[in-house]
Amino acid sequence: MKAQQNSLKFEYIALKHNEGKSLTSFSPPNDKNRGQTGWFAATFLVVNIALGTGLLNFPMAYHQSGGILWAVIIQSFFMVFVVMAIFILAYCSDIKGSNTYQDVVLSLCGPKAQLACAVCVLLYCFGSCVSFLIVIGDQWEIFFFKISQDLYCKSKPFYMTRAFIISATSIVFILPLCFPKRIDFLKYTSVVGVIGILYVAVLVIVKYFLPHDNQGTISTSPRSWVDVFLVAPEICFSYDCHVNIIPIYSCLAKRNIREFSKTVTLAMILCIITYTVTASLGYLQFGDLVTNDILLSFNPTADVMVAVVLVAVKNYTIYPILCFVGKTALDSLWRMFWKMNPEEISHKEKLRRVITTLVWFTLTLLLSIFIPNIGVAIQLLGALSAVFIFVLPGLCLLNAMQNILESGEKQDQRVHVLRAIAMVFLAVGAFIIGVIVCQAIIKDLQGVEPDSSKFTCI
Repeated sequence: MKAQQNSLKFEYIALKHNEGKSLTSFSPPNDKNRGQTGWFAATFLVVNIALGTGLLNFPMAYHQSGGILWAVIIQSFFMVFVVMAIFILAYCSDIKGSNTYQDVVLSLCGPKAQLACAVCVLLYCFGSCVSFLIVIGDQWEIFFFKISQDLYCKSKPFYMTRAFIISATSIVFILPLCFPKRIDFLKYTSVVGVIGILYVAVLVIVKYFLPHDNQGTISTSPRSWVDVFLVAPEICFSYDCHVNIIPIYSCLAKRNIREFSKTVTLAMILCIITYTVTASLGYLQFGDLVTNDILLSFNPTADVMVAVVLVAVKNYTIYPILCFVGKTALDSLWRMFWKMNPEEISHKEKLRRVITTLVWFTLTLLLSIFIPNIGVAIQLLGALSAVFIFVLPGLCLLNAMQNILESGEKQDQRVHVLRAIAMVFLAVGAFIIGVIVCQAIIKDLQGVEPDSSKFTCI
């Protein structure tokens, strides 16, 4: 009890020391592990995570939610919480200089909450990595069909099979990037990933303004009020960079919220414009005939094939980032289970990192070969994304404000406002998770068919 009181006292002193300053000027009490990454370079890490494979599924999400207007309204509502959650997590991480999501939860919510958070982070990152490999397999299948249809459809050589191409290319392009100890090493490959996904967005936009046939019916309203929330899993999954945001924040050379706000602002502007414009114009081109992967809806011309390859490249660059965060969660669980002290943690750290990387990579690779399409993964990952965007940031902020209020000293109105915001986060999060889980169960009971395009072998 005394140790807990001292911990709360430390947190309060840290906050009190910065009283009168804006949230953007708050600095962590411990800067020992400060990185060397500038805010602009960090933007590419955030964009590479937030602007990913969800882009391919966004036009379908617009259709399911009842059309562009309703989808944009729901998306705007979610974006308020997405951005606020990022700053809440950064603010809470500065209280004790935490460097991972689960450490933030530990510092404010205790070891039991940290355990739950680590499990959620582990499941989310693992499922995301599986979805990245699924998309890689999809893109290479389209590519092989286009460059050599007869060979691909009739002879089916082993080097064109889905299992081989995912395995071989992932071992060459992904596995070597999964071993580094720090996440900021991946900022260089993130630039390539961002360029690749922006090309896809530009392609969809250009295709819309070129002559094309309107192939399907465009929805203008949802079939029922519940349908407007069908876009929720997609938005949560697509914009969820929250499990990675604390490691990225900790790598900043100037770790403070004022500096980090530049990264977040630029990253979110790029993501919102890209997602909204691509989804809207992609949906207007194909209507209710749009596929879960928008590229499957286009004729496989040369420019589309370039996009297909670049989507695969994008997933090669983002997989290591999620793998890094997932391994930190796994390492946290390992340390908690064996009750390791600091010396034991540093001992054989490299060996643990190599073993967990190989196990992680092997399991995700095997699962990616048997899951039918990214729509299945996104539905399930959307629920976990809602936990990271709504529930855990709300819980951390609530406990941080409660600790201040329980200090017994007079506080300004801002503390009460932040506590109210935390409660709103928790309430909205519980509702969204319930909706997403119900949608996933209904879709699972109805059955899921793999995506197919009109260019698939018959």
